[in-house]
Amino acid sequence: MTLFEPIDQRRLIIDRRSVSDAVAALPVGDDGKGDRLAILRDALATGRREVERRLTAEPGAGRTAARANAYLHDQLLRIIYEHVGAGGLGNKLAIVGLGGTGRGEMAPHSDVDLMFLTADNPSAQVERCAEAMLHILWDLKLKVGYSVRSVDQMIDYAKKDMTVRTACLESRLLWGAEDLYAHAGQRFRKDVVAGTAKEFVAAKLKERDERHLRMGDSRYLVEPNVKDGKGGLRDLHTLYWIGKYVHGVERPADLVGAGLFSAAEFRRFDRAERFLWSVRCHLHVAARRAEERLGFEHQRHIAEVMNYADRPGKSAVERFMHFYFINAKTVGDLTGQFLAQLDEQLGKKGFRFLFPAIRRKPKRLGGFMLDRGRLSIPADDFFQSDPVRLIELFAIAAKEQLEIHPEAMRSATRDAGLIDQKVRNDPRANALFMEVLTDIKAPDLVLRWMNEAGVFGRFVPDFGRVVAQMQFDMYHHYTVDEHSIRAIGLLAAIERGELAQDHPLSHALFKQISSRRTLYTAVLLHDIAKGRGGDHSELGAEIALKLCPRLGLDAAETETVSWLVKYHLLMSATAMKRDLADPQTIEDFVRKVQSPERLRLLLILTVVDIRAVGPGVWNEWKRTLLRSLFEAAEERLRLGHKERGRTELVQARQSELARTMAWSDEQLQAYAARFADSYWLAEPIETQIVNARQVLAADGSRDVEIRPSVECDTDEGTGATRITVYTGDREALFYRVCAALAKASANIIDARVHTTLDGKALDNILVLDGRGQPYSDKRLKDRLVKGVKDALASPELPPLPEGERLRASSAFDVAASVGIAERASSRTTVVEVNARDRRALLAGLARAIHECGHRVHSAHIATYGERAVDVFYLTRPDGKKLKGDEVEQLRSALLTVAETG
Repeated sequence: MTLFEPIDQRRLIIDRRSVSDAVAALPVGDDGKGDRLAILRDALATGRREVERRLTAEPGAGRTAARANAYLHDQLLRIIYEHVGAGGLGNKLAIVGLGGTGRGEMAPHSDVDLMFLTADNPSAQVERCAEAMLHILWDLKLKVGYSVRSVDQMIDYAKKDMTVRTACLESRLLWGAEDLYAHAGQRFRKDVVAGTAKEFVAAKLKERDERHLRMGDSRYLVEPNVKDGKGGLRDLHTLYWIGKYVHGVERPADLVGAGLFSAAEFRRFDRAERFLWSVRCHLHVAARRAEERLGFEHQRHIAEVMNYADRPGKSAVERFMHFYFINAKTVGDLTGQFLAQLDEQLGKKGFRFLFPAIRRKPKRLGGFMLDRGRLSIPADDFFQSDPVRLIELFAIAAKEQLEIHPEAMRSATRDAGLIDQKVRNDPRANALFMEVLTDIKAPDLVLRWMNEAGVFGRFVPDFGRVVAQMQFDMYHHYTVDEHSIRAIGLLAAIERGELAQDHPLSHALFKQISSRRTLYTAVLLHDIAKGRGGDHSELGAEIALKLCPRLGLDAAETETVSWLVKYHLLMSATAMKRDLADPQTIEDFVRKVQSPERLRLLLILTVVDIRAVGPGVWNEWKRTLLRSLFEAAEERLRLGHKERGRTELVQARQSELARTMAWSDEQLQAYAARFADSYWLAEPIETQIVNARQVLAADGSRDVEIRPSVECDTDEGTGATRITVYTGDREALFYRVCAALAKASANIIDARVHTTLDGKALDNILVLDGRGQPYSDKRLKDRLVKGVKDALASPELPPLPEGERLRASSAFDVAASVGIAERASSRTTVVEVNARDRRALLAGLARAIHECGHRVHSAHIATYGERAVDVFYLTRPDGKKLKGDEVEQLRSALLTVAETG
């Protein structure tokens, strides 16, 4: 078969005649069934090993391996066809391959897709033959997709179902009646394909968009789907299907003759396809199954077998994934050019699927032209005569909200190399770039176009260094360049007011900042130095000092951008890891921020940075923490001191509680005397009201010492579930609560632990479920309450729940560390633990603290993908800070827990 002629030494993969003779020599019927299967299984296993051996020897030859694997299955099907006696059906049956089987490209564990095609309605003999073949394939543990259809049925299904139509489009005769298959092909082209190009193209593009949405709608996801993800193999296949349907091309190279690709573009198509096939085949081999998601657990291994090596500042796996995303970007570039070119061709026939409307715009725009509503160039050498126009193209597109003509994009991509130091230093070019960056309408869309054309990275070389730069962790969802562009898009959406409900404080602050371009530039540059080794915040701040004057920012703006880049993690780290009720936390934060303008800018930058990490990362709890820190710091910066001192704030909280509870002065004094000032300062008034009602109800029952009071409800202020425990103080109370919640798979995100002056414990614990959401099901809430009560009532300490690592965490190295900051709080010792995340980590740390004899006053829990950062505010039993040997003893105990697992 000519399809497999490029495969060397095919008999080493499978010697069909030898295997067929061995099968034929066995007794007919059930007597020889076991031996026949053994021979076929051995042939399949031998062939797979040979394909894998070749792939290992030539790790970039994935497409060759896919064709060799298809050849192996073809030959097995022919042997099985002959064995079941299908050859006796003559011209009545054709075995047709569909999908990858029809294309002759199968990854090592791909499904076998077959159609048993007959001239008329399938006879009983054909049904028996198909069933016999399928049973053998199933016995070989192959996953088979199949159908038994007449030519008329095939045509009918293809008309109704676009998936069937696509499968038939790239079908191939594997064995059987050649004339029948040829007749079916003629009918398909005449009765299905003819006159339906518009329908097919629209359906394929809709199907592609829906597939992208399912896969995350980005080609820069750090765990991409090699087959179905954006920028994956299916996108390339879609281009081929469309070209085959519209122009009747027989192979991808024919897309050049059809005018859909230039020769250079097809070479890029071919390189990307070969690379993606190699990755997919290695992924199947590594997973030993049909795995299409390039997960963290496989990335490091595939980087190794494909011969990537570590380089200064970038590991082998990061270099491999960098190249993966470059190829995914290439697929995106080619898709845009292909579809725009096809749209141009079909537009001449009255069908446009990309640009159906012609906008009424000026005919000329600074020398640029409009071609049916799309921004274009008047001549092929337009950019060469003035390279600054490469920036101006995108500035006009942003300002006028115009699509860019595919020929203009092709020219921009080709001529991006014209951007040299002279262009970079041109004031006009930099002003035009800033117009794009600070455009309020759609800066992310146009910056993404610039990035895809290669213009962005050439104009800002430091940004070019992070294009397709992955971040090898479970926290970041996108490559560095995609994350930064998404953050800029979010910034513009907040400024436009579209996210006012999600980010009301950020939206309001936008009206108060003095320089929009300072903020947009800081967002662009905040991760600019990732992947260089060292502290990317420090390195990025240095880059900002050099780049901002070139972009036209004045000295004050440059200094602010540099500061924002250097400290872009300060606000989130303070809010998530420190006790915001501790005055020292606010003092330390304000000492670094120094001005209300910086505070406003930093808050907005922090919000878009977190939100752009990926879906589900931003939540109400983070919003609450950031707002609380902002308000406390803003008051301190505005007034130079706190508006109300400690005593005044405590009295105000107590008075508000008394009004809500309708207490007399005597009732307030009796209740307030039970709590230290730290309680009134740490808890918001809404929580204090809930606590007061629970305490009074529990005290009224007079058995709180025996039966702890545990309540569970939604904390409206934070969007989390609040579990409040009120009981007589007892041994290892915090550990007991943590162990019970870990056993129930609840994730603690914050804890405040109080002891009343009459010896009772009042703890407010905030938790989220496994999806990062508050608990809404009453049964689950009741289960949490019961678990905590059981743990508190037990005479013995509950066992430490078995730790459960996150999926794929073994792919990452998280160095455990314990930092003890003795000056971070004036009243307590602050301990920060970094460790690989697992379910029982917090409980284990709480037990170690208990065994060292210390008390937890508050705990703050944050996770960044596979990394957990748990911060505790501790004292000795006498309420004083830890000293000397106590610090080192605690550090050792916590490090032991952090390193376990």
